[in-house]
Amino acid sequence: MIWSRAVSFVNARVVADAGVADSVRFSSRVLAIGDRPRGGDTVVDLNGAVVLPGLVNAHDHLELNHYGRIKFRDRYENASEWSQDLAPRLAGDKAIARARAHPLIERLFIGALKNLLAGVTMVAHHNPFYPELRRTIPIRVLRRYGWAHSFYLERRPSGAYGEPGGDVAGRWRATPPGLPFFVHLAEGVDVEARSELPRLEALGCVGPNTAIVHGIAIDGGEWARVASRGAGLVWCPASNAFLFGQTAAVRQALDGGARMTIALATDSRLTGSRDLLDELRVARDGACVTPDELLRMVTSDAAALLRQPRAGRTVVGAPADLVVIPPLAPTPAASLVASERKDVGLVMIDGRPLVGDHAFASVFKARRVTPRAVTVDAAPKLMDSALVRRIAGCPIAEPGVAIA
Repeated sequence: MIWSRAVSFVNARVVADAGVADSVRFSSRVLAIGDRPRGGDTVVDLNGAVVLPGLVNAHDHLELNHYGRIKFRDRYENASEWSQDLAPRLAGDKAIARARAHPLIERLFIGALKNLLAGVTMVAHHNPFYPELRRTIPIRVLRRYGWAHSFYLERRPSGAYGEPGGDVAGRWRATPPGLPFFVHLAEGVDVEARSELPRLEALGCVGPNTAIVHGIAIDGGEWARVASRGAGLVWCPASNAFLFGQTAAVRQALDGGARMTIALATDSRLTGSRDLLDELRVARDGACVTPDELLRMVTSDAAALLRQPRAGRTVVGAPADLVVIPPLAPTPAASLVASERKDVGLVMIDGRPLVGDHAFASVFKARRVTPRAVTVDAAPKLMDSALVRRIAGCPIAEPGVAIA
């Protein structure tokens, strides 16, 4: 039997808990940070490239990413209006009907692929954890969580099989305190949207495990109350701007006294950005947040909101979920914000390279992964051959991905 070999990245900028190190050694787990390679390692000189923990996307609807953006008005006052516009078209619009006809497992796969290509190794899916998510999904999908869709869709269909969004208070109470509870809240700019946080508070459902998704209508003083209870925000600025022309008061939330945990997320492509890398630039351009804050929002802070202490961090003993990006800016955080998916040098889960530049062919060989050539947005890449076969067999095409 031929065993896989450990890999050492040297001459790197490794973002780790203790600061930025110049090397990382890994197999399926991170073996050492800042140490010299050992005999038998495959050594790769990164020439100053940045090594990040795998990114965390705290909110997506994985089965909805193959539609493209859809809306029927220039601006909405409330997400309920968008739902009401969409409902009669689900069966009547031929393009939407064709997209809905694809098997759920294929739609979920494309949503996961979207995330992987942008360096995301863990995603929170806002709907039930469908059995299909256990099969042929190339990234980690959060498995243990509580959720309700929203107050508006409590008794209306929201899931892939027409499941109702669920009673918000009942589902919050049924969620163990050690697990996150996700709910769309204050998704709009009208009086109804502004009433939803007080309504959630009156139900006693704002606690340390509450993750408010969107929160556009929540003002600075209200964010201070949310933070004081230990709850957090999942921020989706691209989706918010597309539907409502504005987003959550994130700077006020960050500066409101008690430290608030905020995670950046894409939402689905129905209303959101193409991927998490694009979302980072939307967030940078539309709010007064720094690259360092944004980096935490897609790594350690997002993992904290998901109650995943070993995700979003590069630490010895943790799974080697790592992303390599080029040094496009003076700092690792600024380099991340400047990156597009064609720039991503390598994405690994459990030390297994899934997609990367040809310069990392030795990593595929060391980890006993057979690569095939593909292109991502016209950039030549290598990809795990098993993943390439899965893409080739999927009836839904991911734009920008071609098998050589």
